[in-house]
Amino acid sequence: MNDVAQAAGEILYEVKDGIGRVTFNRPQARNAMLFSMYQRVVEICAEAEQTGLRALIFTGAGDKAFASGTDISQFRAFKTAQDAMDYEKRISGVLDALERCQVPTIAAVAGACVGGGLGIAGCCDIRIATANARFGLPIARTLGNTLSSGATARMAALIGPARLKEIIFTARLIGAEEAKAIGLCSEVLPDHDALQARADELARTIASHAPLTLRATKEALRRLGEINRKENEDLIKLCYMSADFREGMEAFLNKRAPAWQGR
Repeated sequence: MNDVAQAAGEILYEVKDGIGRVTFNRPQARNAMLFSMYQRVVEICAEAEQTGLRALIFTGAGDKAFASGTDISQFRAFKTAQDAMDYEKRISGVLDALERCQVPTIAAVAGACVGGGLGIAGCCDIRIATANARFGLPIARTLGNTLSSGATARMAALIGPARLKEIIFTARLIGAEEAKAIGLCSEVLPDHDALQARADELARTIASHAPLTLRATKEALRRLGEINRKENEDLIKLCYMSADFREGMEAFLNKRAPAWQGR
């Protein structure tokens, strides 16, 4: 298999010895995801299968963030309920592509892993983190939007419905050790260098194992999780079309506290 390296600005992608590495490369924006970056994740998953990769690592540039969710400035273009539905459909497609990817995936998390970033990490097969990692879904404090049904089901499967409600309602971020205790990550490494070295080691171990066994295990578990993922369009419209969503977006971008009104 030929080694390749692709630099597409916001996403770096390299393949070496049958192992792919995807780096979210917007450290100046805490690796906040642009719509084009989400699309590239889908494309890379397809490429990884087509080229017969044995493992795929996802990580963020620098040690401040894995990915801090969707770049909020993009929401200013939302005008209609269809815009909201199209966005959630896009994110659901990305997470579905990650789940369906036949190649084993590893999320190597340093720093902030929130919102859409947590969605991506949560769909990877294995998550490891640095001691400074922080996981969360602070949407009740920031934007006032909601998770799609698919994202809700996936996170509830990972950490349980009661804990998911608690972290959304409080909008708190979970530290690395707590994340390990509740199953959001399997290992905590001391720093960024140790994280990347461990991700490489894990990928090599996985790459040495029977690929059909790994593929069958992934698919069997994915099928178990498909129940109750019918999209709740009414809930998405309720949040994204609200005055509170506009207020949360503008408050976030202008670095002030939002004034919620519940409408």
